[in-house]
Amino acid sequence: MNLSADIIHFFQSQGFLIVSTVDINGYPHSSCKGIVDIKPEGKIYLLDVYHGKTYENLKANPLISVTAVNEHKFSGFCLKGRAQIVSSEEMDADIHKAWEDRITGRLTQRLIKNLKEEKGHPLHPEAMLPQPKYLIVMDVDEIVDLTPGHLK
Repeated sequence: MNLSADIIHFFQSQGFLIVSTVDINGYPHSSCKGIVDIKPEGKIYLLDVYHGKTYENLKANPLISVTAVNEHKFSGFCLKGRAQIVSSEEMDADIHKAWEDRITGRLTQRLIKNLKEEKGHPLHPEAMLPQPKYLIVMDVDEIVDLTPGHLK
């Protein structure tokens, strides 16, 4: 499924996304993940720094959704599809570079906000994240526009 430039920009501008998977008992599991890249042909690349519930769920069931919202603009999207797991050893060097660039950008934004006295977390959590354990490659099958109809 093709993604519009507006949707790609929307997702790329988010600090994090909510990724939802389903466990072996059918219960949903949601977690925060950072997007590495998103392609017009409907591919989304997410890195996970843990081998936790998301990893276990995707091994058993590849169905996934990725949600992002902009509270200020009262808009958002949920992208639904299927995921593949790529081990850290199999990851392309460009993916690692893109991850480092995203982390550097987030650190820079946090430092700027702290300088403006918009105090957030007293530490810099991004700098303490472990190296990515695996890559999630998602193929988008469905786009859900979360913006209320009367605001479109």
